[in-house]
Amino acid sequence: MKKAICILILLTMSVTAFSQEEKPMSNFDPAFVHNVYFWLHEPDNEQARAKFETALNKFLTASEYAKTKFVGIPPKATREVVDDSLTYNLVVTFDSPAAQEAYQKEAPHLTFIEEAKDLWKKVIVYDAKGIVK
Repeated sequence: MKKAICILILLTMSVTAFSQEEKPMSNFDPAFVHNVYFWLHEPDNEQARAKFETALNKFLTASEYAKTKFVGIPPKATREVVDDSLTYNLVVTFDSPAAQEAYQKEAPHLTFIEEAKDLWKKVIVYDAKGIVK
């Protein structure tokens, strides 16, 4: 009986381990981090959000300089210090400040701005160079 239970437990663990989907890893490069916060004119307008997300995804897929490509939406804030007023957050990393400068001028980035600029009322950017090696 104990042997059957052990086999059942091992079988369950094996099935669980192999059923986990593998998620692609982002190569986070701490050399240069570009944080962009967007506030859309109509954050509850599903068509505006779809247009923004389509333009953003097209741009990020085509960028030759952006390494980590994270796009998020704010969760409902549960603490006073958390600002959940934004509509989207974009985090992009680069291997150098020079790569970030090139990204600013590349065609996919400029096309994204042209396609989506009428959708946002405010954009704030925070850039940071890594200090930990």
